[in-house]
Amino acid sequence: MTDAPLLSCRGVCKSYGAVRVIQDVDFDVLPNEVLGILGPNGAGKTTMFNLISGDTKMDAGELIFAGEPLRSEPAFRRCQRGIGRTYQVPQPYGGLSTFENLLVAAMFGAGRDTQAAYDHSAAILEYCGLSGRANTLAESLTLLDRKRLELARALASDPKLLLLDEIAGGLTDEESSELVELVRNIRDRNVTIIWIEHVLRAIMAAADRIIVLDFGIKIADGAPQEVMKNPDVQRVYMGIEV
Repeated sequence: MTDAPLLSCRGVCKSYGAVRVIQDVDFDVLPNEVLGILGPNGAGKTTMFNLISGDTKMDAGELIFAGEPLRSEPAFRRCQRGIGRTYQVPQPYGGLSTFENLLVAAMFGAGRDTQAAYDHSAAILEYCGLSGRANTLAESLTLLDRKRLELARALASDPKLLLLDEIAGGLTDEESSELVELVRNIRDRNVTIIWIEHVLRAIMAAADRIIVLDFGIKIADGAPQEVMKNPDVQRVYMGIEV
C-alpha cells in the first residue's frame, strides 16, 4: 500500500427531503485495501455507494478519485475512469448469455476493441469460475452464479476501485466462503475494494479495515477486531447493550 489514498471522501452529505441519509462522512481508501462498511438497515451504506459510483448526486462534500475530483460525472464516466460496482440484487442483461454480459462491460466500460474484449471476457469467466456457463442465459443462472456474474461483469470493466454491495447475501455458508476466497484473490489484480456486507463472517475474513455507519453518521473506523469491540458498534449493529 502507498500513503496516497485511491479514494477520499470529505464532508459527504445526502438528504431526501427532511431525511439526512449521509451526514458529513469522511474516509480514505488506500490502494489495494479491502475496506468493509457495516451498519444496520437504513444506515446509508448503499446510498454511499450510489454517491461514489455516480448513480446519485451528493448534496455537499467532495469525492477525490486517483487524485482528481469526481465532480458531477455520470456513472458511465466513472466506470470508464476505473470505478466498478456490483448491486445488492444482481442486475444482469437477462436475455444475453453470461459471456455476452461480460463483452458489454469489456467493450463499453473498459473501452476494449472486439478481439481484446473477447479475450479479456474469456479470461474473466475462467477467473470467476463461470467458463461452464458462458453460453447460459443470465436469467437462467443460479443465485451463486448470478452473484459471480455480477462480480465478473464489474471486473471486465477493468476497475481500479470495486464496490461490492452485499455480494454474499442469500448464499449458504459454503457458497459465501467461495466468494470470500474470490474477493481475496481480486486484490492480487491490484484492485482496491469497498465491501458492504451483512454476512459478518464474510467481511471479517477479508477486510483490512472496517467503518460503521449509523443513520448516515460514521461511528467507527479501524481494524476489524477493534471495531467490533467498540461499544457503539455492539449496540447499534449487534443489538448488544453495553
